[in-house]
Amino acid sequence: MTDATPEVEPNGDWRVYRGTGRAADPPLRALPEPPPWRRFRGTGSVTVPGEDVDETTRRIGYVDQRPRTPHRHEVEMVNAAIYLRRPLLVTGRPGTGKSSLAYLIARELGLGPVLRWPVTSRTELKTGLHHYDAIARVQEAGTLREGEERPGIGDFVHLGPLGTALLPYDLPRVLLIDELDKSDIDLPNDLLNVLEDGEYEIPELVRIARREPDVTVLTHDEGGTAEVNRGVVRCRAFPIVLITSNGEREFPPAFLRRCLKLHLEPPSPEQLASMVAAQFGEVELVDVARLIREFLRRSEAVGGLAADQLLNSVHLAVQMATSGAGSVEEDWQDVLESVWHSLSTEEP
Repeated sequence: MTDATPEVEPNGDWRVYRGTGRAADPPLRALPEPPPWRRFRGTGSVTVPGEDVDETTRRIGYVDQRPRTPHRHEVEMVNAAIYLRRPLLVTGRPGTGKSSLAYLIARELGLGPVLRWPVTSRTELKTGLHHYDAIARVQEAGTLREGEERPGIGDFVHLGPLGTALLPYDLPRVLLIDELDKSDIDLPNDLLNVLEDGEYEIPELVRIARREPDVTVLTHDEGGTAEVNRGVVRCRAFPIVLITSNGEREFPPAFLRRCLKLHLEPPSPEQLASMVAAQFGEVELVDVARLIREFLRRSEAVGGLAADQLLNSVHLAVQMATSGAGSVEEDWQDVLESVWHSLSTEEP
């Protein structure tokens, strides 16, 4: 009988991600080797932009100063996805922190800004990969003055979040495909080849590859550019892909087979307290523990509330407590009824 326990160095830890939200110290230099069937052959090296601190703080608060206590299963599944280079399908009720998990991973592992792809019923695979603005190119050519150089095709090719995530980085980017269950029925199947192969072609660049093999294009990062060789974008390090779903539909078996699955339960009272602390620090004049208890009672009564509804109420409570308005208990209860509204279409 073989021992299936992962091997670690003495006093070591097999985990790459620990879920505290704190930036790793020392910073991550490399990932464990992928399985042979998940090794990709991209060449070159694209520079990762620095972390978007404002966006990360807006999403997860100051968790680097106030470490969170994650579910053990969450940490295990994130690490499994990293080791296997597989997308992680994250399910759970609205407000359980599905999207926030992407920002926690990027912050802790130092992987740059999260590449977020919000999905709607009109989203197509191509919008996530790239967009070629042929009309703008024609218009630009028509406004050139005599002697001015015509802009190259790369000025009109803009990679989407998925397309940017598949560039040849030394370390993977974090890609958040948000609310895939809102997509057209074909999108999950359309994603299969790209997520399996780690590459895609830009037809407009493939057509000119003989005379112009290397083209610099725009990326999804603010002000970002990258060089594409012979019209093919091919990753070196498969991105850490988080796909969120509110459970509004079933996905095809072929798609599910290629993903790992993580279901997030509603936050515990301790986790809610950590969220409040990450956003507000030490809250004075407001009994946060009592507010959390009332929030949980209301959540159970109406069939579930989102964590951001609690954060909204804490912010209002702080404002009312510091306004000098005196007793506002009656007004406060009316406010809570409005802020803590049911997430379902019908009140139970």
